[in-house]
Amino acid sequence: MAELILGLTVAGVRANLERVQGEIADAAARAGRASGDVSLLAAVKYVALEELEVLHEAGIARVGENRAQELERKAADGREAWFEWDFIGHLQSRKVKQVLPHARLIHSVGTDSVVRELGKHAPAGTQVLVEVNVSGEEGKSGVAPAALGDFVARCREEGGVDVAGLMTMPPLASEPEASRRWFAALAELAAAHGLAELSMGTTQDFAVAVEEGATIVRIGTSLYR
Repeated sequence: MAELILGLTVAGVRANLERVQGEIADAAARAGRASGDVSLLAAVKYVALEELEVLHEAGIARVGENRAQELERKAADGREAWFEWDFIGHLQSRKVKQVLPHARLIHSVGTDSVVRELGKHAPAGTQVLVEVNVSGEEGKSGVAPAALGDFVARCREEGGVDVAGLMTMPPLASEPEASRRWFAALAELAAAHGLAELSMGTTQDFAVAVEEGATIVRIGTSLYR
């Protein structure tokens, strides 16, 4: 298990943030896009609770947590006002009630059991992204591309939620360029289904994701090291 990230400084995080934002802007320009079309989300799974104030002071506005209990713990005691909080980890149906009060956007809806729980507990206007197993990896979370249309319909009709877009995690690769085909495939799926948001790209491949249409990139290590 990775160690908690401690000892961050405002100056260090701010410098990293500006560098990553510059790389996003460059990637957007290469694709003929505006950098403002891409939202940077700081992944805080391994960021210690006491370091969140540093992120806030450094200018980070949007964060994502992978674990329901940590989202609940971190987005409390006034910290809920520091950021927009997203849930970006695998979502179990039994954790839906725990996540809903804190997450502005859930990135990882991918099972009918989660849809049923959303239908029971999600307030009107709740926004979600559907997780797609765009590469067809066996054992990986997410909806198969061929099943996406029916699943989105069930999210809206049975879950009563606003499906804003799609999310994916491509197969592990040693080179960012290897992820391009999967990001392009997700963008094609989103366009085919009239969905605007694309959460794709992490520290190792976010520039490629932006070139292929990402509207949200989930950045961890690059902001903290």
